Parts: sequence; C-alpha cells; structure tokens
Amino acid sequence: MSDRLLLVEDRASLRRALSEILAREGYEVLEAADGREGLERVEAGGYDLGLFDLKLPLHDGLELLRASRERWPLVPVVLLTAYGSVESAVAAMKEGAADFLQKPVDPGHLLLVVERTLRSSRRDRREEVRAMEQERLAAFRPILGRSDALRAAQEQAARVAPTSATCLLLGETGVGKELFARAIHMAGPRRDHPFVAVNCAAIPESLLENELFGHEKGAFTGAHAAAVGKVEYAHGGTLFLDEIGEMGPALQAKLLRVIEEKTFTRVGSARPVRVDVRVICATHRDLAAMVREGAFREDLYYRLGAFPIRIPPLRERPEDIPLLAEHFLGLFRKETGRPELALSEEALRALQEYRWPGNVRELMNRLERAAILAPPDGVVGPGLLALETAPPGGSPPPAPGSAADPERWLREEERWRARELLRLCGGDRRRAARLLDWPPSRLEAVLKGEDLKL
Repeated sequence: MSDRLLLVEDRASLRRALSEILAREGYEVLEAADGREGLERVEAGGYDLGLFDLKLPLHDGLELLRASRERWPLVPVVLLTAYGSVESAVAAMKEGAADFLQKPVDPGHLLLVVERTLRSSRRDRREEVRAMEQERLAAFRPILGRSDALRAAQEQAARVAPTSATCLLLGETGVGKELFARAIHMAGPRRDHPFVAVNCAAIPESLLENELFGHEKGAFTGAHAAAVGKVEYAHGGTLFLDEIGEMGPALQAKLLRVIEEKTFTRVGSARPVRVDVRVICATHRDLAAMVREGAFREDLYYRLGAFPIRIPPLRERPEDIPLLAEHFLGLFRKETGRPELALSEEALRALQEYRWPGNVRELMNRLERAAILAPPDGVVGPGLLALETAPPGGSPPPAPGSAADPERWLREEERWRARELLRLCGGDRRRAARLLDWPPSRLEAVLKGEDLKL
C-alpha cells in the first residue's frame, strides 16, 4: 500500500507539478487549493505526511500544522515557502514541523525529504506502539501466574484496555476481578484519571443509588448539603462495579443511561449531569439466567456482555499456586519479621491438590494464618494450612464434587474460615473483616449463620 500525502498549495500550476513528481514515485497525493480546504482535509485525516505551503489564503500553513499536530500527532508535516528565512524555519520547527523546504523546490531534494521523513515517521510509530505495548504489559504484572487459562484472560484484557469499551469480568469470588479491572484501567488511556471501585453487594439497595449518583441538598431528611457520587468522582476515568448482579432493576436503568448517554441525575434532582466514564463490571453470578428469570435487564446485559472476560478459578490453574504462595509468603515474611518462613514440600502439594472454593483470596488468608502459627524454624507444614479441618462444633463439610449440596459446603467452609480467623485476630472483628476482604456486615451475617447469597 502506497503512502498518502496531503499537498496544500494555492498556486495551481505548482500544485499540479509537485503532485505529478510525487505520483511518479508511487505516492498517492491528496490536493487542497487553500487553507480552508486544507483544514477540512486535515480534520478528515487519512494521510501519512503533510506538505503545506506556509503562505495560504484563509488559513496559513502554520495553522494547518498546529491542527495536524493536535489531531494526528504521529503524522509528520513538511512546510513549503517562497519566503525562506531563518526566522520562518525556526518558527516552523518550534511548532513541530518535521522539515522546511524553500521554493522553488528542487524535485530531487523534495523526494529525498519526503522519503527520509516517512522513514523516520514509521520508525517513531513502531517505537510508540512498542512503548504502548510495554506499558500495557506492565499494568498486568501484579496478576501473578503463567498458566494458559490465566494468560488467555490477560490477553483479552490487554486487547480491550486501550479502548473505552464497557467490559464484564466473570469469575468466582476471590479470583481477582478487581485486580483485572485495575490493570485494564492502568493499561488504557484513562490511567491518569480516577479508578473508582464500588462493591454493589456491600451496600444496601436503599443506599446504593445515593452512593453512586450523589444527592442534592434537601433531597431527603439529613441531606444538609449536596454530595457527589462515585459516578461523578470517576469522571474522565473508570468506574468499577463489582457484583453487578446484586444491583436492583431501577438502578440498572440508571446505569444503562450512564453507559449509553453519558448522563445521570442526582437523587432529588431532575437536571441531567454529563459524565465521561468507562464502566467495567464484575460478577460471580449467571447474568443470562437472571435475565431469563426477570431479575436483570436484558438491554443492560447485552450492553455489558459486549466484551466478557472469564477469569479462571484457582483450581483450573494449579501450576500457578507455587508462584502465588511464594508471593504471599514474601509479604508475610516482611509483615511478621520472620524471613525464615517457608512451605514444606507436603504443604505445597496439599495446596495444589485443594479445590480452593475461595480462590486466590482464600489462598492468601490461609497462608497468613499459617505464617502466624508457624513454629520457630518457620517451616509451614500441611497441618497449619487447615485445608481439611472440620468447622468447630460440627461435622466436616462434604468434599467438593460430592453428592452433597455444593452451596451448603461453601457456606460451611466460609463460616468456619470466618470463625477461625476471628479467633486468630483475638476477636477483632474489624481486622478479621479486612483480612477476608468483606464488609463488616457480611462477617456478622456469616458468623450468625445467616443464609447468604453466593
């Protein structure tokens, strides 16, 4: 495919002559006869190099140069002028011109400059793409693992990151959906703007609207001043909505409006507020089934599901467990001041054979428990991991994959884990909730044995 040049020259005879010279060398030439037509061509884009006369009617070459640099920063521009001077050349180069040619233009010199400038531009573009790719990859480094299943999810996330597309992260609790969302944000063009995360399951439905959209003064009893919501805080950046399946139908409609129209209304107001946010959602629930049951809006589901990314559970990538375990142990070595902490071979084997209903988050919590209880030599054996321990005061939960109710097994496992961690934290509920990455209300409900949604 030949390079396309945009030639803006008001003298028709010179424009035709230069166009013929360039066309004979295989270039495709777009022509414009004055500054206004040239500006229209610049706005339309689609050229690989601009050749602009400095003195043009309506808009001069410097104006076109500025417009081209702003609109297409990687496209080089060469200025032509019959009024060659050091001052003109310096001004053009300061504005970002790649080169400067004086009329009458020598055909051989013109072709040399065009070829050299295009070659340099192609090299710059390759370096720019390479740098962007490296920057995107760097954003995904905190996601540890070498398994094919994890890499497939990372590749999908890396592809969608440079866009502003809404995407849906699918996966069980604890697989690292927020880590993926943050990586997508950091690998995209909004990285310098806010990343705002909201856990829809942790906020009561009656309060979630206010949390997301804010309110006006006097909107309800106690609203003594206006308040900005999370959507507005995320302006220019990314809004991450975890557990989107817990959001009620009324709020689903308001979220759809944010995605499609970039507007919302605060509680107690009818005035629309414009906002520019990228929305990333996550859920462990089957949204398609919820749509069939009438519990989730079909239009929102299809809008969110345009780019789904499934994050594999830990049991599908056991080869990543040694790397993750060593990473977490490294953190706990620093936290506990015990550099001797290490896993025995039996403990590592037990970790790889376990089913991990709580995924990476459960792995981290079990290793923290083991680090606290480790003997003086620091060797963590399988017993300290408590992978097969029965819940206190009850019978062991059924093994995963048995004929027993898997949801009941997960609830029993979750309840035991909460009680054990609370005991290790000396009854400090706040610390236990933080280590479990739960809101305090969920910890209380689990401890009381309430039947929570999974």
